[in-house]
Amino acid sequence: MRAEYREEPCKAALNRVKGMMFDWSLNPYMGCVHRCTFCYVRAFELRADRPFDERYGRSIRVKTNVVEVLRRELSRASWEHESVVIGAATDPYQPVEGRYRLTRGCIEALRDHSNPFSIITRGPLIIRDVDVLAEAAARASVSVTFSIPTLDEEVWRRTEPGTAHPRQRLRALKTLVEAGVKASVGMAPILPGISDRPEQLEEVVRAAREAGACGVWSNLLFLRPGTREHFLEALARDYPGQLDHYERLYARRAYLGKDQTKPVRDQVAALAKEHGIRDRRPLRLEPEPPVIAEQLTLAV
Repeated sequence: MRAEYREEPCKAALNRVKGMMFDWSLNPYMGCVHRCTFCYVRAFELRADRPFDERYGRSIRVKTNVVEVLRRELSRASWEHESVVIGAATDPYQPVEGRYRLTRGCIEALRDHSNPFSIITRGPLIIRDVDVLAEAAARASVSVTFSIPTLDEEVWRRTEPGTAHPRQRLRALKTLVEAGVKASVGMAPILPGISDRPEQLEEVVRAAREAGACGVWSNLLFLRPGTREHFLEALARDYPGQLDHYERLYARRAYLGKDQTKPVRDQVAALAKEHGIRDRRPLRLEPEPPVIAEQLTLAV
């Protein structure tokens, strides 16, 4: 699928987030060519009256001035150096980053301001920025999560058609960890009846341990309107035997209850413990403690 790239300036780089586990997000691009069938962003596209079906990912907005705008925002006296999540709404390392390098520019800005941040990606292109990531990690808290819900070849090809192979992501993770950057694996979304078999889960955890992942977390699929319609259409095409099961499982709800999610998450946690998943970085980059004027005065 060929995508159209629209170069459009932005008025703001940092976005205040509500209802999530973080307060600020940053997205150098809008729209994503990965075209994952389960992408939760499709729900936001529907609410914004934008294409959420097969057309999603065919038009990518490139925020050409995002680095300059970000630097201005980080320089404001009112900015309190809160942590920023890069890639919450679209992958910052999809192929277009190879040309525009806006994500790299944003990381450089965050590094220069010693501002903490985290990155969520499926893109092994991130290894091009290992140098600036390491520099940033020496100044503030930095972490990277590689989304790797499965290593099952068939499931990957059908549900993440525009992404790099999951094992390429693991090789990228290994490169970052060896450079001292904290990198983990997010097994999400795990698909009930498709990618949740014990051997499938263990394959990912074992591979994460071999790559040196500092941690592993998991979550199951949730289907909000927009994502729901598209995912069920893809399910009817690729896994027709699962369609009735999903329609019953997600009837009148977007999120599964603890009775469905807890057993799978507990299993992943047990596998992570069994395989010894923990922070094993040979080099741990830690920011120096801040210099406080009062401390200097007392020392004198």
